[in-house]
Amino acid sequence: MGLARVFVAQMVGLAVFGPDGERIGKVRDAVTGIRVDQQPPRVLGIVVEMVTRQRIFVPMLRVTAIDPGAVTLTTGMVNLRRFAQRPNEVLVVGQILDAKVRVVETGADAVVVDAAIERTRSRDWVVGRLAVRQRRSRLSRRGHVQVMDWSELTGLSLSEEDQGTEGLLAVLENMRPADVAATLHELPGKRRREVVDALHDERLADVFQELSDNDQRDLLRYLDPDRAADVLEAMDPDDAADLLAELSSAESDQLLELMEPEESAPLRRLLSYSSDTAGGLMTPEPVILRPDATVAEALARVRNPEVPPALASMVFVCRPPTATPTGGYLGCVHSQRLLREPPSELVAGIVDSELARLHPEAQLAEVARYFAAYNLVCGPVVDDNDHLLGAVTVDDVLDHLLPEGWRDREPGANGATADVAVTGA
Repeated sequence: MGLARVFVAQMVGLAVFGPDGERIGKVRDAVTGIRVDQQPPRVLGIVVEMVTRQRIFVPMLRVTAIDPGAVTLTTGMVNLRRFAQRPNEVLVVGQILDAKVRVVETGADAVVVDAAIERTRSRDWVVGRLAVRQRRSRLSRRGHVQVMDWSELTGLSLSEEDQGTEGLLAVLENMRPADVAATLHELPGKRRREVVDALHDERLADVFQELSDNDQRDLLRYLDPDRAADVLEAMDPDDAADLLAELSSAESDQLLELMEPEESAPLRRLLSYSSDTAGGLMTPEPVILRPDATVAEALARVRNPEVPPALASMVFVCRPPTATPTGGYLGCVHSQRLLREPPSELVAGIVDSELARLHPEAQLAEVARYFAAYNLVCGPVVDDNDHLLGAVTVDDVLDHLLPEGWRDREPGANGATADVAVTGA
């Protein structure tokens, strides 16, 4: 049967499964109807983000159970059309969290920090209770949180002007950057900008890298130039260069001037190449080792959680200096090879010097053929003087092969919609 009461903020991110155990996506919000009386609003359904990042609406009639770790759907038809909020609908996370209410008994003002949906005897789901934080007191800096029945509260204000971001930020805190980016895209403009203001620079940089080109440009222009430069410094250099390339020359030059010279120099080098060449696609910060480094040192470098998986698949061995553009490029070592060698072995003794290299002027089609031919996820970019300039990863190739604005598109975005049957085994 599952839980009879669940807080929506705790549902966000739960896996959604069909009756046969197949994973469909993740919960992103709950949708309620607007009521003019004091009765608890009925929950109409949940917003599910599919693996394609498209968000769809699933009616509560299709929800069999809500458990601590998952939501299960019953058999029936589910419309795969992209979710679009109707005028009489309210999003719990997107609109009710951080909204202002008033406690009936005391008249005190409070802010909603979560909402509990409950199953009634008629098997409907309603927003039966709200977790609210009352105004700060002398004894508490933040005010205490109290779970109250819907009937004990009044004056729910859904106006953006009356809405903060504390509850929404708590929900976003544990999301992956790509999921935060998708959520930001769906938020109203004012609420989106307030979230951006509240995120620290490193977190915002991770989110920026997952936004569509249009959202990146809009939000970067919203930021104060000094903070925009700080966010660019925290981004991966190749992603930052791609974003700068989307701006006017005046905007790009201003931001580069505001950046620290050691941070802007790699971006200037990347911007000197066309975006559809290996030089424009590469990151200037792959894992680079001197020939006298040991296998143990190499493994420690690729184990660093801040190194993206594609870059961690290969280390590059170069003579000093090891910052790009490096000294003489000697070759590469695949991470799988590192795992098979004694930790004390020198990387110079196991280097692969035969793997083909990418020239910085190689066109996108040539780069794609390179990855297909050698079954790689990462490849070296080397100039005519044998200096390693950087590395191209397969995810950057895919980003440029997909149609422009693909992050905002629905799968097969040609206006077609479909109903699919959710069936058991």
